[in-house]
Amino acid sequence: MENIKSQPAKSLKTSKIINLEKGKIPPQAVDLEEAVLGAMMIDKKGVVEVIDLLHPEAFYKEAHQDIFSAIITLFHNSKPTDLLTVSNQLRNDGKLDKVGGDYFLVSLTQKVSSSAHIEYHSRIILQKFIQRKLISISSDLIEDAYDETIDVFDLLDDAESKLFEVTQGNFKKTAETAESLVNQALKKIQDISNTEGLSGVPSGFTQIDKLTAGWQPQDLIIIAARPAMGKTAFVISMAKNIAITKNIPVAVFSLEMSSVQLITRMISSETNLESSKLRKGNLEKFEWELLQVKVENLSKAPIFIDDQPALSVFDLRAKARRLVAQHKIQLIIIDYLQLMTTGSSKSVGNREQEISTISRNLKALAKELNIPIIALSQLSRQVEARAGHKRPMLSDLRESGAIEQDADIVSFLYRPEYYKFDTWDDEEQTPCQGQAEFIVAKHRNGGIENIRLKFIDKLAHFSDLDEGFVTVFHSKMNSESDNVSSHRTANLGEAFEGIDDNVPF
Repeated sequence: MENIKSQPAKSLKTSKIINLEKGKIPPQAVDLEEAVLGAMMIDKKGVVEVIDLLHPEAFYKEAHQDIFSAIITLFHNSKPTDLLTVSNQLRNDGKLDKVGGDYFLVSLTQKVSSSAHIEYHSRIILQKFIQRKLISISSDLIEDAYDETIDVFDLLDDAESKLFEVTQGNFKKTAETAESLVNQALKKIQDISNTEGLSGVPSGFTQIDKLTAGWQPQDLIIIAARPAMGKTAFVISMAKNIAITKNIPVAVFSLEMSSVQLITRMISSETNLESSKLRKGNLEKFEWELLQVKVENLSKAPIFIDDQPALSVFDLRAKARRLVAQHKIQLIIIDYLQLMTTGSSKSVGNREQEISTISRNLKALAKELNIPIIALSQLSRQVEARAGHKRPMLSDLRESGAIEQDADIVSFLYRPEYYKFDTWDDEEQTPCQGQAEFIVAKHRNGGIENIRLKFIDKLAHFSDLDEGFVTVFHSKMNSESDNVSSHRTANLGEAFEGIDDNVPF
């Protein structure tokens, strides 16, 4: 009977014992923290090696944070960082007893004999801190996700910014030696020489590429114009040149036109068939054959189109990162900047301040992804009220002067023919029919220039200005139009005889 009565008491006693084996404690490396602090107090070289790597919050124990702060204070004041000076600094700060007194400091110096592995140990401490930080951010995120009063997009943006702060605050870029930088520069020069002088993404327009050496990584390029000048047509022609001719992946974010409308324009440009014909499907037999042949190249081109309306900066960042990671995108085109939003329910001021925020974020994204970003922009109506040829200027950038400040290149598209002018406003009064001008008004890393291009309105297509080629092409196409449909099909090859297939129409 005694054994039966004692059994419940034994079970009750056992149940009160806490089993720590399956419990969780924050990631830490207290022993390495002690070793690092001890090494810093016995060898000043150890302080130099970790001064830019660690910060007080990286240490798990508060006492270790105080000791590290005292060492950093001494180092910044150009004072020795030994056992006595650290003890005196902690005493002055009123923290000596808090950390465990002189006895604890002495025990730290006895744990190591040199600072030989201090950098390696410090990196482990930093990794543990990052793990703790990620756990903290995740916990806050889970708690906020259950709060119905918090806007979900604000929650996403906050989470992303906190993660970005962890990265930026703990992975610092160190200075590089002149030898390393010279070798990098020589390699880049060699690579440029192998790509016909182009160090960036080629636009497919000869004179533009000569001026810019291609669109450079980390650059924000603004292409601005009044409506109907051909902004979308220009970037479509360029995207086609880059993706089809050079096989370089391009992403297009179209906030104004649907993806199908955009690709239809590309088909028109690639096949030389008018957009109106494609919209109506009113094609003759030889045009259907041409369509099938030419569209194959476009279908295989690495072009990625996103037509989400009212795209926010946050959505753009997320999508751009995925496209770069998954498809190695080397150029992003945004059509157009004024249709974007900040994506936050919090007030950012008036529209001018909102545009400033967007342009600043686009520049930051270009630097982060290390690729050029081209953003189209509208110009203000004051261009229309201007006397003369109504040539655009930097002051015409709509809604924000920050666009000019953030951009590495600011350019304008200008077609005097749109304003019913027959000639350019130059001394020779040269004809301007079927032409456009790409005006580089700001170029942070190069010169400025006005570059004339060929513009075919019915095809919404831009190309290099080559009068000889244009004359041959149109004369052959006009003579071909005099024949019957069946005869045109038979002689289709003759219409393009002698014309280089690599030249974009």
